[in-house]
Amino acid sequence: MGIGPLVLGIGIAAALIAAVSIGIRVRSREPAPPDPKDQPKLPDSGPVEQEYSYREPDEIEPRSPDERLYPHEIKATGTSRPSDRSKRPKWRPGRSGGFGSGSFG
Repeated sequence: MGIGPLVLGIGIAAALIAAVSIGIRVRSREPAPPDPKDQPKLPDSGPVEQEYSYREPDEIEPRSPDERLYPHEIKATGTSRPSDRSKRPKWRPGRSGGFGSGSFG
């Protein structure tokens, strides 16, 4: 009973050493990281500004109340169309600022 945990510990240590040596060999075969001169550069005009746009999901409506749509008749998932709104909706004044916070802003 006293020799079992010792053998198990030696086996685990050997497995860890083997895993590290295999990792070192695999890493040595990978290409070297790029030089700083090969990294992307900022354009002369400066950083590019972000553009925000909002999209609305396409609605799935049956053709008539008695007729159902089959899966092959539905558009691809994730389809959307551009939204008319240009600003992100904000919290209204006097409303809670976070879920369950119980505060006024």
